[in-house]
Amino acid sequence: VQLQASGGGLVQTGGSLRLSCAASGGTISNSNVAWFRQTPGKDRTFVAALQRGGQTTHYANSVKGRFTISRDNDKNTVYLEMTSLKAEDTAVYYCAADRPGRTYSINYYFLASTYIYRGQGTQVTVSS
Repeated sequence: VQLQASGGGLVQTGGSLRLSCAASGGTISNSNVAWFRQTPGKDRTFVAALQRGGQTTHYANSVKGRFTISRDNDKNTVYLEMTSLKAEDTAVYYCAADRPGRTYSINYYFLASTYIYRGQGTQVTVSS
């Protein structure tokens, strides 16, 4: 499975962006999926995850209430809707997906190493 992230760009503080992550070479409709972000010199950090089944979500405290993860199984695509953007949201955003059908304890959803499929990043820059 290959993941292609898009939708990043330059936006002012308080603005919104929607990131997309299109999967090809296989379906991710029954996979746990997630978004991570990374700034220069720092580790990749968890942003949001959506469990397979499409109902249960997890968010980093820093984005809770502002970001929404969702999926469109017909399009084999995962989205990250970002609102009320802040300068500290500036980062390269990466999407990730796991093998189909997996279930694990909640802490694993926050780990980048859980997800075997990882897309290239898309840059989000929030100007103050």
